[in-house]
Amino acid sequence: MQEKVEAQNILSMNSVEVLYDNVMLAVKGVSVQVPIGEMIALLGSNGAGKSTTLKAISGLLKAERGRISRGEITFQGTEITEALAQKRVEMGICHVIEGRRVFEHLTPDENLTAAAPRGMSRSALNAEKEKIYGYFPRLAERRNSQAGYLSGGEQQMLAIGRALVTQPKLLMLDEPSLGLAPFLVEEIFGILQKINKDEGLSVLLVEQNALAALEIVSQGYLIENGRVVMHGTAEALKSNSDIQEFYLGGGEGTDFHNVKHYSRRKRWLS
Repeated sequence: MQEKVEAQNILSMNSVEVLYDNVMLAVKGVSVQVPIGEMIALLGSNGAGKSTTLKAISGLLKAERGRISRGEITFQGTEITEALAQKRVEMGICHVIEGRRVFEHLTPDENLTAAAPRGMSRSALNAEKEKIYGYFPRLAERRNSQAGYLSGGEQQMLAIGRALVTQPKLLMLDEPSLGLAPFLVEEIFGILQKINKDEGLSVLLVEQNALAALEIVSQGYLIENGRVVMHGTAEALKSNSDIQEFYLGGGEGTDFHNVKHYSRRKRWLS
C-alpha cells in the first residue's frame, strides 16, 4: 500500500530537517506530499520555514550554507536528497524564487529565450512562447518592451513564463502575490489554476496570502516554527476556526504580511 501511495505523488518529503551553518535547525521534520497534477499550498507566517522547504526540494540550500541533516526527498520515485540543483532542474523541478528575478535589460521575449533548456529546437521554443503568451496576454502585448519597465504584476507573469518554458513537471512558486494589488493576485492565481487544469502541471505554492491560496489549491500545509502543524483539504482549512481567526482575519482575508503579533491557543500542538 505504501508503494501505491508513493506512486501517486510526484514529490514526497519525509521527516526532513534542515540545518544552517551546522547549528540552526530551520526545518524540523517536515513531511509534505504533492500528488501528481494537483496544486498544494504551504502556508504560514514570515520565517516559518516555507521558503527553506522549497530550497530543500530544489537543491538551493548549499548556496546559503544549509543542508538536509535528516529525512529524504523523492521525486517521481527517485530519491533526490543529495542530488545537485542542476540535476533536479533536468528532472523537471522548477523553482520560481521570491522577488521576480528577471533579466531587466532584456525583453520578455528574450527572457523566455534565455530560460529555454539547452537543446530545445527553435520550433519547440516558439511553440512554448506562444502557449505562454496565450496564458499571459499582458506579456504578449509587452513582449518587445524592456523587462525592467514592466509592472510588478507583469514581471511576476514573466517569472512564471520563464519557468514554464523549461517544461517543468513540478512548478514551485515562492510568494507570487508579494507586493501585488489584489486584482493582480486574482488574475495570476486564476491563470495558474488554468495552467494546472490544462497541462496537468503539479504545483507547490508558498504563500502568506492564505485566503487567495486556498481558493485555488486542493490541499494545504500550515507551517509554524519549522514544523507542519496542520494539513488538510483547502475546504477543511478554510473552515477551521483557528485558521479563520489567525490566518484569514476572521474570514476577511488578512494576509500574513500585515500580522505583526498574535497569540493563540495552538490546539494543534497540544
